[in-house]
Amino acid sequence: MVEFRIDRRSGVATYLQIVQQTKHALRLGLLEPGDKLPTAREVVEATAINPNTVLKAYRELEREGLVEARRGLGTFVRKSLGSAPADSPLRGELVEWAARARKAGLEKDDVAALFTSVLDEQFEQVKGDQA
Repeated sequence: MVEFRIDRRSGVATYLQIVQQTKHALRLGLLEPGDKLPTAREVVEATAINPNTVLKAYRELEREGLVEARRGLGTFVRKSLGSAPADSPLRGELVEWAARARKAGLEKDDVAALFTSVLDEQFEQVKGDQA
């Protein structure tokens, strides 16, 4: 089961953090079709956020077709996203790269910016190759 972590200083709306974390779990295969999301009460107890915030996030995920609410039973995953399992060999390489970046003195935001720029570069290149 996924455990949500809320960063109140991130500037990202709390409900969006829940949506994003659920999508990440779906992409990594940590959540699969049929899995049950934590109840709103469980999320509230773990994070001290308003129950309506959890329900808003779950409604957004439902609107996107990723989950479905079953009255009296809970909210369940309908479909997965992507194909980047958490145990992928690429993840291990990325962990090693991040460790090297940290040893080189880069801060988390520096690493994120560098990684994002390389991603943008590589995926724009793929689009150009397909044109």
